[in-house]
Amino acid sequence: MAFNWKTFQTRTLTAIIFAAVMLTGLLWNYWSFFILFSIIHFGCWWEFVKLIKKIYDKKYLQYILLGLIYITIPILLMIDLGTELRIYTINNTNEIIYHKLIPCTIIFSIWINDTMAYIVGSLIGKTPLSKISPKKTWEGTLGGIILAILVAGIIAWQFDFDIQKMTIIAAISSIAGTFGDLLESKLKRMAGVKDSGSIMPGHGGFLDRFDSLLLAIPAVWLYVFLFMR
Repeated sequence: MAFNWKTFQTRTLTAIIFAAVMLTGLLWNYWSFFILFSIIHFGCWWEFVKLIKKIYDKKYLQYILLGLIYITIPILLMIDLGTELRIYTINNTNEIIYHKLIPCTIIFSIWINDTMAYIVGSLIGKTPLSKISPKKTWEGTLGGIILAILVAGIIAWQFDFDIQKMTIIAAISSIAGTFGDLLESKLKRMAGVKDSGSIMPGHGGFLDRFDSLLLAIPAVWLYVFLFMR
């Protein structure tokens, strides 16, 4: 896949604006966090319904409830991870961690994975990852995952967080996020559309931007529930 500098510029500019909005919602306070993910929830639902209508036509109402599993539950789990005060078990002791650490780690890992997978895949990618998304390559996918884990480890070391757990969360987010991207690509292919929406130039719609997150959240939540609470 050849590197397209113009596309990358568009994606980068949109990503900067998107990141500013996301960081404000994530870090300002609990209510900004709640409002941010409420908007994401309804935006994803709106686009999901449109896709399902295109796929199943008049029978689409039979499949709408799948959105509860695909969209609503992950968003509720993310809000749970962002609850004000939570005690996690780290290094065999109970410690209170800043309540936005886990959500931020998930999101930043997905951002790094997506960006690095695009760059690495554009530069050296040769082996297609899946017929569902022919532009994705194994080289780009593995490169994105490895770099996301590496960056998470460096940040954890710099701020004295648990390196093992943060890198595991980054790995889970990146891997599950890749499957989330493929799942949404499959839905779009079934619906015969390129993007789920057009709210973000170069990135598409809500589902295009948050498809990775929707699968990464439940996977990370399960890890946190089993090993960090």
